[in-house]
Amino acid sequence: MISIAIVYHAGLGDTETQALAVAQGAASIEDTIVRLLSTDETDERWAELDEADAIIFGAPTSMGSASSPYKAFMEASATAWLEQRWKDKIAAGFTSSGPRDGDKPNTLAQLASFAARHGMIWVGLGLMPGGGSRWSRAHDVNRLGGFLGAIAQTEPEEGACQAVPASDRASAALLGRRVALTAHRWMRGKGTAHEDDVAGATTEETPLP
Repeated sequence: MISIAIVYHAGLGDTETQALAVAQGAASIEDTIVRLLSTDETDERWAELDEADAIIFGAPTSMGSASSPYKAFMEASATAWLEQRWKDKIAAGFTSSGPRDGDKPNTLAQLASFAARHGMIWVGLGLMPGGGSRWSRAHDVNRLGGFLGAIAQTEPEEGACQAVPASDRASAALLGRRVALTAHRWMRGKGTAHEDDVAGATTEETPLP
């Protein structure tokens, strides 16, 4: 069995809607356990993140970056970083905001950098933009043309479920599915791969190309 944790800040509810779609996509892959954790719960559920084979990060984009509660979660993971507890886990991310762009790529880059600091393996969305056409249509998956992760454009005046269009929820589900498939492949190969210990290596010890 592969375990996937999805840790998200609900914000106005739209990012939680994305998280549920990501979870649905991941759970569609056989032998995959999916756990949803909001940032309000992480203090009591760090062990579930440590035990997961993959962690998917989800944050609203607020003022050009991840929301402040999510940044607090990131900073609180310092002990896990110092102990390298998440190293070599699969990672991915998703975000949402009201404007079509709204600097959502900044948030995904922030999440990817965060994952890299933990030594994780980042998985992008892997979808062509707008169904492969430069003329994006409202019903296309990846209609907003994201690559680093799943993105959603929301309408703040609507309820959370209506605020995330079906196409953006479908894109989030496909991200979850891709992460699950990648985690299964990674864990199968990890059991046979030889890992060199390069801690403290120098150029004298490591051949240069």
